[in-house]
Amino acid sequence: MASNTLLDTIEPDEPSAPRPPSGNINAAPKNAKPQVVLTPTALGSEQMASSSGDAELGLAGILRQSAHPMVLFCLFFFRIAAIALYLLSGFFINNYVVSTVVVVVLLAMDFWNCRNVAGRRLVGLRFWNQVDEDGESFWVFESRDPSRPANPLDSKMFWIALYAFPVLWLVILFFSFVRFNLEFIPIVILALIFNVTNCIGFSYADRDAKQRWASGVASAGWNMGLGGFGGTIMTGVMKNSVGRVFGQ
Repeated sequence: MASNTLLDTIEPDEPSAPRPPSGNINAAPKNAKPQVVLTPTALGSEQMASSSGDAELGLAGILRQSAHPMVLFCLFFFRIAAIALYLLSGFFINNYVVSTVVVVVLLAMDFWNCRNVAGRRLVGLRFWNQVDEDGESFWVFESRDPSRPANPLDSKMFWIALYAFPVLWLVILFFSFVRFNLEFIPIVILALIFNVTNCIGFSYADRDAKQRWASGVASAGWNMGLGGFGGTIMTGVMKNSVGRVFGQ
């Protein structure tokens, strides 16, 4: 009975209506930290290159773009070292024999490196002189497959080095005659022989490669549906055009 009386005297709580949310939704919380906006500074913009061309200037940029940076470096190193030592040997080496031997060794190393390493790796060309069974000598030219073109930068720098340094040695030879430095003229003549030999050899190797490429394109006339007569005409046109360009 007592338990029933307590239950009768306790009244249930009235359900309270839910309160709608109040306040500004866009307001920032009290403990919120201010936002930090990262903007590029003037110092960073000055350190960055303004264009892709500016980023690739200089020796480091050339070596980065090269497919064979060490070969390209050695090509210019031997040539520059030979000329620099020839011009400055009087300041560092008082012995004429020692300076001459060092310059000749650098010239020989440059000749071998240019013909056997740099030409093959940078432009895909190589040449040498061969003697047949009858005792007649002839030139042999090798070229890379046209489907594997050389790096444009490597090719450009190779041809610049091939033709620029003989001109420098010619200038040195001229001043040697003007100043009557007759004891150094044999070194300059030897340098010209080495450099001009490479110039002529690689020029003919390049022309031979282009002629073979033209012949290959012309022989593909049959496969393109031109037939035997059309292929003959294309062969003649391509050979004549290449011969006119390269002076044949």
